[in-house]
Amino acid sequence: MTDIEKLRLLLPYWIEHNAEHASEFRAWIERIHATQSADLVEHLEAAVQKIESANHDLRIALEHLGGPDSAAQHDHAHAH
Repeated sequence: MTDIEKLRLLLPYWIEHNAEHASEFRAWIERIHATQSADLVEHLEAAVQKIESANHDLRIALEHLGGPDSAAQHDHAHAH
């Protein structure tokens, strides 16, 4: 398998994985926003935005590689 083929398999996984983390961070922001400082919430929100920005770039990179490999279309459930 070439490096490009590996990337076409890995990038969709990384994008999904990042999106899961962003979703978890949002849930925590909702849980703590009323009891914690606005500064903490602001930093967590900034982290979510950075993850989303990284995913945007990863999607573009994947497009440049011709899209996901068909083997990457399966569900990728695993423990973190």
